[in-house]
Amino acid sequence: MGAVIRLATRSSPLALWQANWVKTELEAMHRDCAVELVKIKTTGDKITDVPLAKVGGKGLFVKEIEEALLDRRADLAVHSMKDLPVEIPAGLHIAATTKREDPRDALISARGYPFAELPKGARIGTSSLRRSTQLCHKRSDLVIVPLRGNLDTRLKKLKTEQLDGIVVAAAGMRRMGWDEQITEYLPIEISLPAIGQGALGLECRADDEGINSLVASLDEPVTATCVAAERAFLTRLQGGCQVPIAGHAIIQAGHLMLRGLVASLNGSRLIMDQASGPMHNAVTLGENLAERLLTQGADAILKEIYESSAPPPGSG
Repeated sequence: MGAVIRLATRSSPLALWQANWVKTELEAMHRDCAVELVKIKTTGDKITDVPLAKVGGKGLFVKEIEEALLDRRADLAVHSMKDLPVEIPAGLHIAATTKREDPRDALISARGYPFAELPKGARIGTSSLRRSTQLCHKRSDLVIVPLRGNLDTRLKKLKTEQLDGIVVAAAGMRRMGWDEQITEYLPIEISLPAIGQGALGLECRADDEGINSLVASLDEPVTATCVAAERAFLTRLQGGCQVPIAGHAIIQAGHLMLRGLVASLNGSRLIMDQASGPMHNAVTLGENLAERLLTQGADAILKEIYESSAPPPGSG
């Protein structure tokens, strides 16, 4: 029997799917190791009736897991990259970024209507400021209904709360095998994805040479490069869950193309731009695009939001 790798994960069905996928991949690639799941309930899992922006942001989903890594109760953790705050605790790092699943948002419509055909005043469930501001920018008649909980819980609330539709990450639906319930994959022109959406990040202690070497086989360079650009964009904007920020990068013909967006909370102001450059310049490209948006008016939007919000920039 070889080494036992303790993999920390949340206990939601989607988180467990992701953890078991990592477990299967690692055990197949490294026959001398076994992966044991360490289930951890995070603060974000315990608070399900309040929007993330009001309780501290997406960092609530990773704090306890990172503490387990630092305390050596776990060797490795798997996160949805879109849930990972821009600041990672000292001593930890993302050792691998897996190949991206579909990064788009998905509309699940109660009566099968695509976005453009939703009835006037349709009730749409989401607690994502990024999603709600973009949707309302396109359709100011929509009524946004706060929606928290695991993916299966949100799907149930589509019926129990008499919603016309909900918007979730397509990646989660596809990973769970529920993609047949998707009414429409929203084009990025309607809803630009969250930073890192669709990618998984494997986090471990930076000085753990054994684990770093082990998970290197799961790193997908194209996805890692794209996510690096997106996170550099977010970092420069000091963005968290309190601010509607979106960013999505792709690589075409060896060049990286990044789109970025900052919106006001009600969706009335939306600033979007894009930039392209060599793949090796991913971080600089993300930072430069952020600077461009700031000069186009994003700075005023961010100042207004942060001055009216209790949580500090970057906490989510």
